[in-house]
Amino acid sequence: MQILAHRGSSGVAPENTLPAFAEAIRSGATGIELDVHLSLDQQLVVIHDESVERTTNGKGLVRGKTVAELKKLDAGSWFNARYKATRIPTLKEVCDLLVLRNYRGVLVIELKTDNYAYPEIEEKLAAFMMSQVWPFTYWYCSFRYDSLQKMATLDPNAPLDWLIRSFRGNYERAANSPFLEGVHLKLSGALKERQQVEQFPKAVRIWTVNNEREIHEAVNLPVAGVITNFPDRVHGMLDRV
Repeated sequence: MQILAHRGSSGVAPENTLPAFAEAIRSGATGIELDVHLSLDQQLVVIHDESVERTTNGKGLVRGKTVAELKKLDAGSWFNARYKATRIPTLKEVCDLLVLRNYRGVLVIELKTDNYAYPEIEEKLAAFMMSQVWPFTYWYCSFRYDSLQKMATLDPNAPLDWLIRSFRGNYERAANSPFLEGVHLKLSGALKERQQVEQFPKAVRIWTVNNEREIHEAVNLPVAGVITNFPDRVHGMLDRV
């Protein structure tokens, strides 16, 4: 079963930061998931929210700030004071870290286009990821089906996963899509729709699985993997099983 570190090992380090990704590598996570937006100067930056307010000491929208302005923000103190020097990383900085650490797992890149469709983010992301040969595997995911459809044309060799909360209204489209490798399905939806999970012809990965009950529920489903803030915790439980 794949263990994907959600925004890095975000249960033990500030999400979507280099410390969280370094911890995910140390944990032996099968994959590392992150979120990508575009800055005002059209750079691919790694942060979850459209706004910087929840995870930094700044205010405003990511798309309204340049990388230089984003780099001035403290992206770690909200989590713990010892991370006060932590900054919002660019996607390049994250990939450079993975190369430096000789990472051989999967990088799962979520296009954050579900609330705001950044013009040309798909083109910029595909161009960057295809600009060199990486030592790790990568795939893309998004809540926005149209973004995945674009990525299928721009980077046709990369696996694509659709993020959904439930199979309701989505099952046929996901099952019959010619370009989707699988889906990332919310745990609550998977538990209510176990029969559909069992019948689904593609890979299903469950999000977000963190405590012992959730881990137990997820590993007893016929799924390809789980997405978690605590990859060490999931490793430990799987070892016991």
